[in-house]
Amino acid sequence: MNSPLTFDQRIRFSSPSTSQNPKTAITRHQNLQISSLSTHSSSPKPFKNLPLPSTSLGIRLRHIPYELRAVVASRVRASSNDAESHASISSSDETGVLAAPSFVEFITSERVKVVSMLGLALALCNADRVVMSVAIVPLSLTYGWSRSFAGIVQSSFLWGYLISPIAGGALVDYYGGKVVMAWGVALWSLATFLTPWAAETSLWALLAMRTLLGVAEGVALPCMNNMIIRWFPQTERSRAVGIAMAGFQLGSAIGLTLSPILMSQGGVFGPFVIFGLSGFLWVLVWVSAASNTPEQNTQISKYELEYILNKRQKSFAVENKPKTGKMIPPFGRLLSKLPTWSLIVANAMHSWGFFVILSWMPIYFNSVYRVDLRQAAWFSAVPWSMMALVGYFAGVWADMLIRSGISVTLTRKIMQSIGFVGPGIALIGLTKAKSPSLASAWLTLAVGLKSFSHFGFLVNLQEIAPHYAGVLHGMSNTAGTFAAILGTVGAGFFVELVGSFQGFLLLTAFLYFLSALFWNIFSTGERVNFDETGQFAF
Repeated sequence: MNSPLTFDQRIRFSSPSTSQNPKTAITRHQNLQISSLSTHSSSPKPFKNLPLPSTSLGIRLRHIPYELRAVVASRVRASSNDAESHASISSSDETGVLAAPSFVEFITSERVKVVSMLGLALALCNADRVVMSVAIVPLSLTYGWSRSFAGIVQSSFLWGYLISPIAGGALVDYYGGKVVMAWGVALWSLATFLTPWAAETSLWALLAMRTLLGVAEGVALPCMNNMIIRWFPQTERSRAVGIAMAGFQLGSAIGLTLSPILMSQGGVFGPFVIFGLSGFLWVLVWVSAASNTPEQNTQISKYELEYILNKRQKSFAVENKPKTGKMIPPFGRLLSKLPTWSLIVANAMHSWGFFVILSWMPIYFNSVYRVDLRQAAWFSAVPWSMMALVGYFAGVWADMLIRSGISVTLTRKIMQSIGFVGPGIALIGLTKAKSPSLASAWLTLAVGLKSFSHFGFLVNLQEIAPHYAGVLHGMSNTAGTFAAILGTVGAGFFVELVGSFQGFLLLTAFLYFLSALFWNIFSTGERVNFDETGQFAF
């Protein structure tokens, strides 16, 4: 018995564009099988009621055997689907991998909106932190505080900041960055807003508000890390950290420069009220617009979602699921690995230098170069603006290195080396400066290069342990707070004993060099197995 249609006749019914597609074309062998099926099979025809395509091709398909009709119809539908997905495919390469977005697409994307909101929160975080540094002088005159008690008021922030990062990091890993960040900003804004009331009520109330400020701000950086892990692929994380940390550094400049202006207009408590209310406004926007993951966001485009999911490491998909296990992290296993200690040492040194420069540079310019304190504040504020600017471009460079094929490990070591060795050399130059302008230039260089370390240890937290990034950040941040207290208090005692600020700056430079060496020996950009214990092994 002859087949109703010859092979050549069947080929003429196929779509030209589809027959050239190796993934959808019907081979000669398949056509012969269908022909044989339609000729010899006596079983009921399962495709008899198959709907025909709504094209002129449907008229001719009525004369095709039912089995072959199914294949041809499916090919027509596949061709239609290909046309519908053309826009998505056009932005992909030949392997189906979505192409990297342009600069305009990147800065207007939903993920940049999220990290920009994080940057605003970090700006408020640092502004609320440093406003007391400006207000402490008029407050001391008003309430008759001694210098020692003024130092206690200043350090009370660090008491709270010392205890919260580890617990806050664990909460972030468990509940996600959106909820914890909202509560953190709300609480530290409340503490800032109530500081005037507390100062007029009692000294204990004032210390309690400053401690609450430190407790609440301890969750800020772990939340930032948590959100960036989920929203940014690895090749964009340095840039994302650069944007967020630019806000953090600008917060120092904003707090140092705006506080005197606000005080002149609204009294000594004016900055506390304005910054506190700004934090409440931020929380309202954050809660209504942000989401923990791109998958939960209702505003994200299909292309951006596919790009993030395509580029994000597959292992991170587990983190998007609700956690049902114990919230207590495995501290013993985390501390048994040398990459963890490289993070702890790096964060400690970073905080040492940060708080020493933030706290003592105005006094340094006043005592060494006889610069007026108000002018010294400006000398000290300029480097933080430079740090924000240099930090963004350093993040872009770090992402470019990874995309060019340089390993993540080597990239993080390069960034951290510049971030520690550079400031160390600049601080040595600062001790040799003969004028305040030259000293400010060296200080600006030191703080600007210091921003490179954000793309060393700060991003590395996300890479060696994405499941424990929050608690790792908390652990290293606690070590950093200890170092900040030791450096800030130690600088005063060192100057009293030795009689020289330059000697303490040289000590800080030496510690920078040692920390860079430790980092380059023991850090890694690869994921570390924290599910097994080991004595300083990875």
